[in-house]
Amino acid sequence: MNSKTGMFKRLAVPMGSLLVLLAAGCGGGDPILGGTGGTGVASLDTIRPRVTLTQPATTNPGPTLVAPSNAAITVTFTEAMAPATLSGTSFTVTSGGPGANPAGNVTYNSGSRTATFTPLAVLAVGTTYTATISALAADLAGNQLAGNQSALPVASNYVWTFTATAPDLTAPTVILANPANLATGVAINGTVNATFSKAMDLATLSTATFTVQPTGPPLGALVLGAVAYDALTRIATFTPSSPLAPSTQYTATIAGAKDLAGNALAAGLIPNPWTFTTGTTLAPAAVALGSAGTYGIMATAAITNTGAATIINGDVSLEPGTSCGLLPVQVNGTIHINDTVSHQARTDLLVAYNFAKNLPPGTTISGGADLGALYPLGIPPGTYTSGSTMLVSTPLALDAGGNANATWIFQIGSSLTTTANVSLINGAQAKNVFWVPTLDGTVGVGTSFCGTIVSGRDVTAKTGSVINGRILAGATLAGTIALDTNTVNVPAP
Repeated sequence: MNSKTGMFKRLAVPMGSLLVLLAAGCGGGDPILGGTGGTGVASLDTIRPRVTLTQPATTNPGPTLVAPSNAAITVTFTEAMAPATLSGTSFTVTSGGPGANPAGNVTYNSGSRTATFTPLAVLAVGTTYTATISALAADLAGNQLAGNQSALPVASNYVWTFTATAPDLTAPTVILANPANLATGVAINGTVNATFSKAMDLATLSTATFTVQPTGPPLGALVLGAVAYDALTRIATFTPSSPLAPSTQYTATIAGAKDLAGNALAAGLIPNPWTFTTGTTLAPAAVALGSAGTYGIMATAAITNTGAATIINGDVSLEPGTSCGLLPVQVNGTIHINDTVSHQARTDLLVAYNFAKNLPPGTTISGGADLGALYPLGIPPGTYTSGSTMLVSTPLALDAGGNANATWIFQIGSSLTTTANVSLINGAQAKNVFWVPTLDGTVGVGTSFCGTIVSGRDVTAKTGSVINGRILAGATLAGTIALDTNTVNVPAP
């Protein structure tokens, strides 16, 4: 630990020492890490970026067998990357077969956090290629890539293989629009979204190809705004620069967009252009986490961990307390204990908890009801309120309906218990899901969970569960987090 900053640095720890260090933990009195004090300087970004999506998809073991020979190759990261670190040197495609090493151009789009390798010629069908993102690729803070060739704490390359298949000649279409065609009462501060049938070339999605304007007739002036594309959900989002006019009909149009193989957008079942009419209300906002947003886990009493394979892709905070069962090699970020940074994070946690609890009650969920059984086809965005416990005993899908900014807030009067998977569909994002139990939360054995838990007291992650979100425990009472062979992935911003 750096005694001047109160921050723990990554250490290269021999695996033979791992279980001994797990017993020692990362709290005060640790013979290797030292004490827990410090002046508490502002939190630094030490989280290594990771690859979250590739096109062609990454398979393990490879090679991926569906890879159109005329399509560009893309990589999407968990964080904004330094553009200078993504080039033909750090993003390469190679092969020992016919076609050898294809020449191509590498570009990076900061809005979508996606790098693209565009071959200058069609790849050789039947040839297996290796795509590599070098460990030298770094985020804006200079943290190099956490790839798939070595375990943390070291940086490593991200490598995957694919076999080129026949060219893709199928045109993409819009398969979902939000607001939907002819929708009324649309929130004036909302966004306009289109979901595509295929992965798209983000260079063809801009305010020149995705427009919104008053319907008229004639069509009014173009609404000023910005266009972003999410490669994971295949959703393009137009965000107006200012709220839309109330009680006004608008026309949204996408023209000129292409997929990764260069096929132009075609007409589909969803009208394009399409129209919608605004109302007079505002869409609910997500819960602001403040400085707590960078943390994968945060506790106000203790952190225990019984799994050597536990990985936290995010920062860790403990305040007050000294008992932390995590090693630096298990944290892709920084551990803060009883310093100024952890103090501010705890303050922000309480603010976020109170904000969520004080929102007007939403859809009533009876005590002990199973959300998966109540919403077998998917639960739409909104606020859901239970005066008692809330369960997920049947798989639950959070259905955004194509709205990339859809938000869920679960106000839970007692405790949350899940024993089944919680998944995201139709553009739902983990960063916009908040579970707020007054007391405790439990994530079931071997399950996948999505969203941020903001608990009043304790949270337990059972063996093998994966949390795509955060565990922030102890907003109002001494909160302990118990981990056992878990992965926690802080959502991309």
